[in-house]
Amino acid sequence: MKLKFSVLGEPAGKGRPRFRNAGAFVQPYTPEKTVSYENLVRLEYRRQCNDFKFPKDTPLDVRITAYYGIPKSVSKKRAQLMRERKIRPMKKPDFDNIGKIVCDSLNDIAYHDDAQIVDAQVRKFFSDDPRVVVTIQEAE
Repeated sequence: MKLKFSVLGEPAGKGRPRFRNAGAFVQPYTPEKTVSYENLVRLEYRRQCNDFKFPKDTPLDVRITAYYGIPKSVSKKRAQLMRERKIRPMKKPDFDNIGKIVCDSLNDIAYHDDAQIVDAQVRKFFSDDPRVVVTIQEAE
């Protein structure tokens, strides 16, 4: 079984937990931007993959391709090199934060736990159509 879905818009990374004082205690919380993006990933997965959930004992292979928008400030020549994948994005969010936000948001939705992921890849490219494409399949 192989599932593939897209999340439109600029790629986002998992934000660091924040802390606030709650009386005598310090309370951790997830930044709003992270929560919103995780909800968007869940929504798109459910919409495009019909709530399919891999069995608990299935090892998984996850491939994530993040397409960043081409900045308007770059020259036409440089923009063309970006489209041809000769120039790749070396900017935030980092590859590990992209993988983390996607895999964490699919916990108990696409699979029981992200510990099932035994093989993973995150790739970054430029595109005129910014998005994140996620492919999940049984690992070989």
